[in-house]
Amino acid sequence: MTPPVRVVVVDDEENIAFLVASALRLAGMEPAIAASGSEAVRMAREIRPDAMVLDIMLPDYDGFEVLRRLRDRGHTFPVVFLTARGDSRDRVRGLRDGGDDYVVKPFDVAELVARVELRLKRTENPTDDVRLRVADLELDMDQHTVYRAGHQLHLSPTEFKLLYVLLVNAGRVLPRQQLLDQVWSYGFDGEPAIVDTYISYLRKKIDAYEPALIHTVRGVGFTLKVLE
Repeated sequence: MTPPVRVVVVDDEENIAFLVASALRLAGMEPAIAASGSEAVRMAREIRPDAMVLDIMLPDYDGFEVLRRLRDRGHTFPVVFLTARGDSRDRVRGLRDGGDDYVVKPFDVAELVARVELRLKRTENPTDDVRLRVADLELDMDQHTVYRAGHQLHLSPTEFKLLYVLLVNAGRVLPRQQLLDQVWSYGFDGEPAIVDTYISYLRKKIDAYEPALIHTVRGVGFTLKVLE
């Protein structure tokens, strides 16, 4: 049995830490929360995580110092900064010091999870281009492009997020509520029917080519796969 992917979430804002951990858990990972820099370094030593989501502004020492201590101790797992500090100098410093990505608050939950998953895949397959493919459908997170049957498809940001979640979970049936949580985030208070609306939008673009890839499982949700 494959062990779960362990991710340490480092943030002293309890609501942010809970939100990020919940999103990672929903994506199939096993999160742990640290509220300070010293706790983050200790958990890295004890848990040996696969990745870390790291705030910069912490109550003891900052995220840059956390990253330095991690790298000095030989930890090579990907670190994604999640911080309110959006100045370009901070971005450059975070990446130059050994960070793998930099996300600025306020943030989109689905995008953060996608970035963590992307860094994890690059760790597993350093030479892989990390494109997601099913049949002749291809999504490239770095270039933010989608191709089907060799044709580039132009998707809205929400359509792109929805397709990403379906591709990451290709072959699995995803309930509407799970799609709602991952694509529209936990604070969304609109109607669940919006999922069906955007699935319809995606079908008009994705399934304009054969074979159809997006399928409805009545009473459950949706799946993306090639029917045998």
